Amino acid sequence: MRVELGPAGPVLSHEPARRPPDGPAVLVRIELAGLCRSDLKEVTGARHGVSQFGHEIVGVVTESDVPGLPPGRRVGLDPNVPAVRRGSGFATEMWVAGPVERLVAALPVLPDGLSARRLVFAEPVACVRHCLSVLTMDLGRPLRDLRLAVLGAGTAGVLAAGLAHAGGASVVVGNRGGDRTEFLRERRVLEVPVGPLSELASDGVDAAVITTSFVRPEVLAEALRVVVPGGLVLLYGGTKPGDALAGLDCDLDTVRRTESAVSTRWCGKPVVVAGSYGTVPADFGAAVEALAGIALPVERMITCEVPLAELPGVLREQASGRFLGKTLVLP
Repeated sequence: MRVELGPAGPVLSHEPARRPPDGPAVLVRIELAGLCRSDLKEVTGARHGVSQFGHEIVGVVTESDVPGLPPGRRVGLDPNVPAVRRGSGFATEMWVAGPVERLVAALPVLPDGLSARRLVFAEPVACVRHCLSVLTMDLGRPLRDLRLAVLGAGTAGVLAAGLAHAGGASVVVGNRGGDRTEFLRERRVLEVPVGPLSELASDGVDAAVITTSFVRPEVLAEALRVVVPGGLVLLYGGTKPGDALAGLDCDLDTVRRTESAVSTRWCGKPVVVAGSYGTVPADFGAAVEALAGIALPVERMITCEVPLAELPGVLREQASGRFLGKTLVLP
């Protein structure tokens, strides 16, 4: 059983997973899956780029042609590895096929000693870990020396703020709406200041990371406002071709997808606009280490757990509204 995206939206299929007809392949039994904001974007047709539908998973290998991925091995999924074909991770089982070295990269090994409810955050933690690595590389300074603003209090923003705080950065989180900030306070998810985006001080931080679902002009303008002259604004949230901010000489989508860093000016202030896109293999190992060793209370963000059979309706509901917290899918 699995959930796929059809022309009319998400549908439940009871057909068994079919092995790809050629080349090495691995069959993964899904233990737990997480619902990502990019899944909701795909449901509404708002996401640009290759489909990654159903990519936050914890699973166990049951069949394999790959010596490094024997049956019984617990794995996650890196959806950014090229030349890999797979089915939806919203399923009871998922085939993954491709060259052996690509399969090993696409199915990072997960430890048996951590709960699936914690490990299901491995992929989003890997993404924000990569984001912070890009940020420190572009600035040429370690996290412990930075004042950092995170714009957006969804899952990505929470993870970015938590990891940066654990790395020694001075972190503040800003969000446009009060519902997410109140949610984080009630659940005691973060140990850093969280408040209205408009109340962040101008020229108050060395860098700002935009983790909202989309890099909207009004959020980007706030990020440019809060960084010091010469500071860095990192685009992590979604972009599409043609995205721009009037008065800023920068191709936002190209910067994000190519992970470029562009020196420009905003209202006379020199700034650097940079991008973060995807992960590298080392990010997953670092993400697992973080989940095992850093007191990130990711489980406090879980607000909904649904059976796979109910997922199509949940996807439609959340794609058309505003949902707080993390949804898990139980095969």
